[in-house]
Amino acid sequence: MSTSGRTALLLIGFQNDYFAKDGILHAVIEESSRVSGVLKNTLNLLDNSAEVFDLVVSTPIHFTDDYAELEEPVGILRTIKEVGAFRAGKSGAETIPELKPYADIITEVPGKRGLNAFSNTHLEELLRSNDIEHLILAGTVTSICIDSTGRHAADLGFKVTVLSDCTSSRTIFEQDFYCENVFPLYGSVRNSSTLIEAT
Repeated sequence: MSTSGRTALLLIGFQNDYFAKDGILHAVIEESSRVSGVLKNTLNLLDNSAEVFDLVVSTPIHFTDDYAELEEPVGILRTIKEVGAFRAGKSGAETIPELKPYADIITEVPGKRGLNAFSNTHLEELLRSNDIEHLILAGTVTSICIDSTGRHAADLGFKVTVLSDCTSSRTIFEQDFYCENVFPLYGSVRNSSTLIEAT
């Protein structure tokens, strides 16, 4: 893989409430996910290049039944509470079944309660303890969790790459806008096929 330093693949939001057809928030990302091929391309990346990553991490978001963690939430977090998404112990909060075959290579980091995968988790500690220098992001939602996690990672000194075909957003326009205009401000944007070809 033509990346510098030890590298981790970070999987964000691959949960049933987003990706299952009956998921509470499936409609939010459905069109963008279909166009980018986020799930198919991420699985293809894992099939062909998982062994070249020094670490593969998943950071699912979970809330208690009463959403006590969210005090006066706004925006997407308010929506999540109102519609009852990502409740711990419910099927919608579970990791999508398509990732189960890779369970032995994925390290799950619990505790995510908001937009940033570093917040309320031991993600930074895990990356530092494995001498990770480069973080590659895949998942959803591009304009929310991917962006906030990428910005924070850059602030912490990690090199950041967002995979344009392994992420999805609320609209096709939003996906393209972030990949073309926002992510290049603090990281790089690549297609997963370029990673696979480099292995």
